[in-house]
Amino acid sequence: MKEKEIVSKTLYDLYNDLGLPVDLIHQDSGFTIHNLKDIPFELPYQSPVFRPNYFSFVFVKNGSGEYTIDGNTFEILPGSIYFTNPSNYRTFRWNTIEEIYLITFDETFLKENLHHDIFNEFSFLLTETIQPKKMEMEAFSEMERLYLQIHKEYHENSIYKYRIIGNLFIVILLKIKEHFWTDYDPIYEGNRSSQIVKTFKQNIENHYRDLVNHKTEKIFRVNDYAELQSLHPNYLSNVIKTKTGKTIMTWLSEKTIAEAKSLLQNSEMSIKEIAFLLGFTESAHFSNYFKKNTQTTPANYKKEHKKG
Repeated sequence: MKEKEIVSKTLYDLYNDLGLPVDLIHQDSGFTIHNLKDIPFELPYQSPVFRPNYFSFVFVKNGSGEYTIDGNTFEILPGSIYFTNPSNYRTFRWNTIEEIYLITFDETFLKENLHHDIFNEFSFLLTETIQPKKMEMEAFSEMERLYLQIHKEYHENSIYKYRIIGNLFIVILLKIKEHFWTDYDPIYEGNRSSQIVKTFKQNIENHYRDLVNHKTEKIFRVNDYAELQSLHPNYLSNVIKTKTGKTIMTWLSEKTIAEAKSLLQNSEMSIKEIAFLLGFTESAHFSNYFKKNTQTTPANYKKEHKKG
């Protein structure tokens, strides 16, 4: 009998499903960091198949194992860093763990605490399958100083905690871009379905960026995204659902909520203006939609998260 696959919205959910302690996870921030040494894995530990809904970086100073994603198995060695983005099925195996830091984050965290156009500057975050990078000791030590400082800030009570973490994290992303992507050759760029997914994600980013910058007022639907790649809408829908586990409408819904949160927090636009910008003809419809997806109203979210 095939083992049940786990679909996990957050790391907190995943650890709960795996029967692991969750006291190190701050589940309401969209960001986590901890040393896997502090999790009581019974080594060697083999995870079940799971599909997360978050991005992750793993910094392996001292430890070993392997992970498999989309049929590709990669060995994890000391001094390596690996990255995964949401939705692909994967498994991991840990043979030894001494110092291995895991960082997870979602899109809302990136947009709220780094900057709105994050995927344009760091397009590698949308890449489907990425081989782990073994770094020289000096370069890894530079990364280590950054993620250890992030870990320290994560456990502080500063009212600016996540803005501080966001600024430190953008330095990590810049360093990763510098070390990884100057000569980067993605594993799956030649695979047609993976390229379709990556292009679809980039097209979403481009379109919502145009919406926010008032370069268009048109709200894209499935047919529009299919037309951008000269595909039949049913074929695009099938590829996206098969590869990511989410329908196109789910992707667009999650993107709309992420953009709404960012605009409510960072712009001077009224709720009515944000609603119209994101394709809602009535602000009441937008408020109901936002509350259904976040369990709070736009007005309350704006009040609780407004920067200033």
